[in-house]
Amino acid sequence: MNGVAKSLLKWVKGGRAAGLRSGSAHSGKQHLRQLVLGIETSCDDTGAAVVDDAGNVLGEALHCQKEVHLQAGGIIPLVAQQLHRENIERVVKEALSISGVSARDLAAIATTVKPGLALSLDVGLRYSLDLVNRYQKPFIPIHHMEAHALTIRLTQHVEFPFLVLLLSGGHCILAVARGVSDFLLLGQTIDIAPGDMLDKVARRLSVRKHPECHGMAGGKAIEHLAQTGNRQQHLFRLPMQQYRNCDFSFSGLQNLVNKAIMQKEKEEGIQEGAILSCVKDIAAAVQHAVALHII
Repeated sequence: MNGVAKSLLKWVKGGRAAGLRSGSAHSGKQHLRQLVLGIETSCDDTGAAVVDDAGNVLGEALHCQKEVHLQAGGIIPLVAQQLHRENIERVVKEALSISGVSARDLAAIATTVKPGLALSLDVGLRYSLDLVNRYQKPFIPIHHMEAHALTIRLTQHVEFPFLVLLLSGGHCILAVARGVSDFLLLGQTIDIAPGDMLDKVARRLSVRKHPECHGMAGGKAIEHLAQTGNRQQHLFRLPMQQYRNCDFSFSGLQNLVNKAIMQKEKEEGIQEGAILSCVKDIAAAVQHAVALHII
């Protein structure tokens, strides 16, 4: 991404990533609505949306790669990159078409630049900079975890400061949002994220083979099975109880779960890859432990 990163830096230094401004030709009007195209390719979904300065989503489009990655048992960066390349132009054009605007109508283009899979981010950034150059629009680099933290302000009247908890397959962050670009980090995972941990447990349990979990991602399968499981059949020690801070840890919990699964496989006389009779109970216990740790 070095070449793209340098191009981005040139735009920022040149003032092209500055705040939005109304054109001088419209200075006599009471208000000129600003339209921003947002592009997101940080992981396995190709997304685009047109949003106005009042927070209204005028049009959006999404291409989900879930089915492809389910077959592989996880996200393969090179595959994700190729799928982004194949779909980004169609997704952006669809979002613009639904919103009823053209690229020339935009006040700026905002794109996720971090954090995420480097190969996936590269696709969105290259495509965006091409639009920026072609239509001479300002570019707004987006930190997508900060964007997640601010999303509530699109749908609810929430004043700063507010506490925000961000949970995903790649992140676990507790922070205070003090302003649009002002965040106080209170704690974060010191190893893996809860979504990543649940996906790994799901793979270890081979839940894809369970008749109730066809087509489900790992975390979703765990949640589904947990609904009819008995969490009290397995008790897992909560992480970091001796620490008085706001950090999280899930790798140790995953190891405890793996040991419990191995023990149950021995007791039931089955090989790794087969479905345990107590799979729903383990799913319920794991989900409960993750939730308690976060609380």
